[in-house]
Amino acid sequence: MTNSQHHATPKQQSSTGAGWNSDLPTFESTEADAVCMRLADFVADADQAQKAAWESWVPQLQRQAEKLMASHPPAADYTAILEYRMPRDLRRPDVIVLEGGVVVVLELKGLQTSERAGLDQVLAYARDLRAYHAECHDRPVVPVLVRPTASDDASSTDGAWIVSPKGIHALLQRLAATLTGPHLSPARFLRDDAYCPLPSIVNAARELFEHGDLPYIKQARACTDPALQTISRIAREAAATKTRHFVVLQGVPGSGKTLVGLQIVHARWLDALATHSTDSAQPKVPAVYLTGNGPLQEVLQHALSEAGGGGQTFVQGVKKYVSYYSKRNRVPPEHVVVFDEAQRAHDAEQVAYVHKMAEIGQSEPEHLLEFMGRVPDWCVLVALVGTGQAIHSGEEIGLPLWREALLKVQAAGSGRRFTVHAPAHVEEALAHPDLETRWEPSLNLDTEIRHHLVKRVHQYVEHLLDDAKDGDVDRLAADLWAQGHRFLLTRDLDEAKEYVRQRYGESPLARYGLIASSRCKRLVAHGVDNTFQTTKRLRVGPWYNSPSTDPASCRSLETVATEFQTQGLELDMAIVAWGTDFRRNSGQFTDDLATRYKKKVRDSLALRRNAYRVLLTRGRDGTVIFVPAIPELNETWQWLRNAGLREVSLPAALSHG
Repeated sequence: MTNSQHHATPKQQSSTGAGWNSDLPTFESTEADAVCMRLADFVADADQAQKAAWESWVPQLQRQAEKLMASHPPAADYTAILEYRMPRDLRRPDVIVLEGGVVVVLELKGLQTSERAGLDQVLAYARDLRAYHAECHDRPVVPVLVRPTASDDASSTDGAWIVSPKGIHALLQRLAATLTGPHLSPARFLRDDAYCPLPSIVNAARELFEHGDLPYIKQARACTDPALQTISRIAREAAATKTRHFVVLQGVPGSGKTLVGLQIVHARWLDALATHSTDSAQPKVPAVYLTGNGPLQEVLQHALSEAGGGGQTFVQGVKKYVSYYSKRNRVPPEHVVVFDEAQRAHDAEQVAYVHKMAEIGQSEPEHLLEFMGRVPDWCVLVALVGTGQAIHSGEEIGLPLWREALLKVQAAGSGRRFTVHAPAHVEEALAHPDLETRWEPSLNLDTEIRHHLVKRVHQYVEHLLDDAKDGDVDRLAADLWAQGHRFLLTRDLDEAKEYVRQRYGESPLARYGLIASSRCKRLVAHGVDNTFQTTKRLRVGPWYNSPSTDPASCRSLETVATEFQTQGLELDMAIVAWGTDFRRNSGQFTDDLATRYKKKVRDSLALRRNAYRVLLTRGRDGTVIFVPAIPELNETWQWLRNAGLREVSLPAALSHG
């Protein structure tokens, strides 16, 4: 509906960021049909169910606005915003009320939506507004779930209010009387640049490729910028002094290592530092991002291809890189190489196996350091190192493999001496009298930003996977829950699927999917086809990137990805099917029922533990753990319950249905 079709008042606002935006008197006095038409004009793809919901809810909301203004005259200056489109992720909270300096987020749900899914949805809206909206940092942001079966007298659960439609006006008056904040105008709230969410790895790649920079997110950038500045300083020093440097950037899962690496290789200032080739006036390509993570490479290149960039220069596979530069003494054009997941670098035996070599030669670190030694004048090799993520055989050694490689390459000839930069806590793994080392505190990323800056997710996962779990686990579980991160538990796969579908049904860009360990074959009988023949056919690019209408999308919840296809990537919510390959038995974890490796491995149980560490840290918002109802997993189920995981279904005492 256009403005000419509606009797506008001076206090009615036009906005491209919301379907409706006005003061409460204007909202209350406008014909409900006119409001619904405005909403339908704004949400172009609204289906009949959505339109019917507006037709039902708008008159109820108008009656509540009338009652609120009658009992609380200051409400005449409040603002009603319907279908606010959160920029960059396209989610739309149903209603936002600006009560002077208080932001109230109302999510309106019918009987078909579970209370748990509705609660978690509105809690996530409030969390993201607090964290990523410039106008919401220093003011109360209150989540409210409105359900027909709830009480008229609002109650609080998990930090959100639950109330019936008839109780909205009383709750809004109650909040206005108890909460205050600096005045917020609707114009400031609805600014296009006011809301800047934390990008996923894929979205960050798109931003860097298309615009050369990431949106500024105050809290997240504060965690990663010191490392970015340190590596930038080292690169400038290397260019100025014509020296070679090896940099270790270590971090907990989800701390932003990949984002730092992607920003480094796309730093435009590197162009001015690159040495000109003898046959061209143009500088060489200054940097490249290497990964042995095939799915990460495929997903990023698939996403960038859709954006029109092809993606081939953004991320390259380390296998092809090693194969190409190990022949005929070729010289890489890049002065800066970022090697992702360097803790998983292959030892010499695994390199020979992967490249089908007749004899065992150099390890992957030796190859890369030797290649960098050929680059004229200067170079920087940045190794991104995660903790506890070795999931393939031949990857178990970690940083000592790099120390061994540095010593070998350094001893091989002049011009190949590298200065080592790393956080001090890896000194035992890297230090050697023959290596020049500089310990840099900023090269340790210890804050998890993937999980929306929720603290200590990885520590909680360590407790879940550790035989020696202590009493701290209950407090960790409670803290994560209070921060809005969800670890949920169920023995019903359909219940897990329905939860994520309801929670993200109004979030078209949200990614949720079913993932499982590659070494449990008991899951197939429980609706989780993680067999090798099936998962090897998975097209990970479409799985992560395609819309829900595509059967190949992760949102279909039909196809299953394993630890190998999810490491280094992320979902908004993961459904993890727990298998018998890593289970509790007689008071400890065992891999006694896992399918065996074809080749000898150093520690198969450690690889299983690492696989589940990867699986349990993929979800930005959290994880739903599905434990099949079989006797072999009963002890595991009880272990997880005792560790503070809550079941998907709300306890009867909290249910208002």
